[in-house]
Amino acid sequence: MTVIGLDDTDSRERGMCTTYVAARLAARIEDAGGRVERRLLVRLNPGVEHKTRGNAALAVHTDLDPERALELARDHLDLAETADPRTNPGVVVAPGDPGDPAAVPDNSTVIPDAVADFSRAAVRDYHTVDDAVALAAAAGYETAHAGNGRGRIGALAAVGAWRAFDDWTYECISYRERERWGSERDVDAESVRRAADAAYPAVWDTIDCESGYPVCVPRTPCPILHGIRGDDPDAVRAVAADIDSEPVARRALFVTNQGTDAHLQSVDSVDAMQNGRAYRVTGDVVTAPETREGGHVFVSVGDDSGTVECAAFEPTKRFRDRARALRVGDRVTVCGEVSDGTLKLEKFAVRELVTTERVTPDCPDCGRSMSSAGAGQGYRCRDCGTTAPGKVERPVERDLEPGWYEVPPVARRHIATPLVRGGFDGDTHPER
Repeated sequence: MTVIGLDDTDSRERGMCTTYVAARLAARIEDAGGRVERRLLVRLNPGVEHKTRGNAALAVHTDLDPERALELARDHLDLAETADPRTNPGVVVAPGDPGDPAAVPDNSTVIPDAVADFSRAAVRDYHTVDDAVALAAAAGYETAHAGNGRGRIGALAAVGAWRAFDDWTYECISYRERERWGSERDVDAESVRRAADAAYPAVWDTIDCESGYPVCVPRTPCPILHGIRGDDPDAVRAVAADIDSEPVARRALFVTNQGTDAHLQSVDSVDAMQNGRAYRVTGDVVTAPETREGGHVFVSVGDDSGTVECAAFEPTKRFRDRARALRVGDRVTVCGEVSDGTLKLEKFAVRELVTTERVTPDCPDCGRSMSSAGAGQGYRCRDCGTTAPGKVERPVERDLEPGWYEVPPVARRHIATPLVRGGFDGDTHPER
């Protein structure tokens, strides 16, 4: 087996897409007589400064020999949008089985532990180009690049990803005819809705039901017409085929870490979090939610180690109402990337709700609110003369229930797990 890793061929302004380069490469491999085992789409750390849009790296697993694989991969670097100085593509070609060493024959090479560790860190942390180049050389891998070759980081991460992670989903991507790139896409939204409804929940994040926006259709000048995501490869293919649209130039199925929360690191305390990384941490709400200019909602969560301000930004739409419904004293688990000291909420779980509040007592005779009788002297009704020793507990009506809440599909990060996939430690309240 040979693994070809690719990254950083696209541009924010000029378009292109590394999935397209990988799909073209896979087709060329098959034309050359090779077999393609799978196409792997790996979303890396979404907090990385130099990312282009979704920060995806790609791998092609094939039986083609490494020398021929490198030759074809190097040829496909010509598809990269290198006219953009921020586009710095890279290729890494690794001989060996990409999977579990225990399942590999004794005479086969495997992806080493260090490369798998590199892949995990690329999804959750940071690397430099020098890190990638040195590790690739130590593993005996061939590389190619253009520009400063920053793409070799993602390319090496894609090489080790199959061994590094074990939760995978699928995406069927349909590509546009070349002459249509950069123009408005012609996709029938109603056909998207029908296909999405029929396949849910095996297929998810196809359309945002409340707004009607087809999430599967990108708004960038890239070659993608639409991408259908889910847990079942046959289902995502079927939905893609059921959508009425402009002609499809080609389709490709990718195995991907999208929708897996692979970027989240679980930590025991708020002070363990660092900027540019994504976390899952549990604490108590310590400030009342506040809506600020632009419609963004902020609420602070803390523990004995400190506090972190959490934000539900305006693009998360109705999710902000969930954040606004929190009260001081609620116990929550929050998930998201920390940037400039603020945790950008992707989802949160209500663990315990405050269900009572201490209030001034009412007079049992007339029903009016009592007044303070003086410092340390309790309360007294000035009309009836009745007294009470102190404040009393009163039930609080809450608009939240215990369980997990998430941003809607229109605001979801590629790598974030939608609640409908299940496996969460509590009840879930999925958004569609």
